Amino acid sequence: MNNNDILRRVRYTFDLKDSVVREVFSSADFSVTDEQITCWLKKDDDSSFVELSDKELAAFLNGYINFKRGKREGEQPRLEETLSNNVIFQKLRIALNLKAEDILEIMLLAEFRLSKHELSAFFRKPDNRHYRECKDQILRNFLQGLQRKYRPS
Repeated sequence: MNNNDILRRVRYTFDLKDSVVREVFSSADFSVTDEQITCWLKKDDDSSFVELSDKELAAFLNGYINFKRGKREGEQPRLEETLSNNVIFQKLRIALNLKAEDILEIMLLAEFRLSKHELSAFFRKPDNRHYRECKDQILRNFLQGLQRKYRPS
């Protein structure tokens, strides 16, 4: 999945207006313009489409955590230069305050079965022997399940 798709899906699922998206970025101490947001949300074949970098998506996800759960005291987390699906999945889990059971229910809404052990492998450190890379299909199904849960119409 590309970063623009993730931003579009999260924005649609939680019905975030452009002004709210800008506020989410600013809660991570990252300033963006309305024009940038509009270009990121365009279709890939549009001439004014701009690709969202990993650092920009990291700023959005960190901001979304702050937006949903409140900004923590002290220094804010450093923005990742490169994002993996595991990190994106983890940041969405934190922002939405989801437990393993919640995620498994969301995956079932997307008609995707996953065991608790398989799920926990995605949230381990990469050097752990039980770590498992989160493939695009898993992240796509999670986002689809979120959409079915939070925006069923």
